[in-house]
Amino acid sequence: MTDDELTHLLRGRGSPALTTIGGEVLGYDQARREVTMRFLATPGMCHSEVIVQGGFITAMVDSAMAYAAMGACEGRAAVPTLEVKVSFLRAGNPGPMLGRGRVVRLGKSIGFLEGDLHQNDVLVATASSTIRLIYR
Repeated sequence: MTDDELTHLLRGRGSPALTTIGGEVLGYDQARREVTMRFLATPGMCHSEVIVQGGFITAMVDSAMAYAAMGACEGRAAVPTLEVKVSFLRAGNPGPMLGRGRVVRLGKSIGFLEGDLHQNDVLVATASSTIRLIYR
């Protein structure tokens, strides 16, 4: 598959959860095994007037990592998260965010991923996760 074909495939993998966090696949790079996604943080995601609750930030960066793994598997595997670690570096505010997810290593049934989330070119969070690969 080409990068464009994988991007199209991943765009078709939307879910209600991805809709909730305003997620959209922008592109997939096979050589880097990396996905780029846009998210939209809304005022309803804030725990105070302008600070996005960490659970939504986690959902965004976790989604980017999962989509990177789905792209690397060409959509043939479900990729539930077994463990995720998120480091919050700056507060996220309502508005668009850019997430990137990368595959570090994929084995037969376990994968290791990394991701980051930016807002206005400022790094908001970094993450790593362990996933299970469940082939369809």
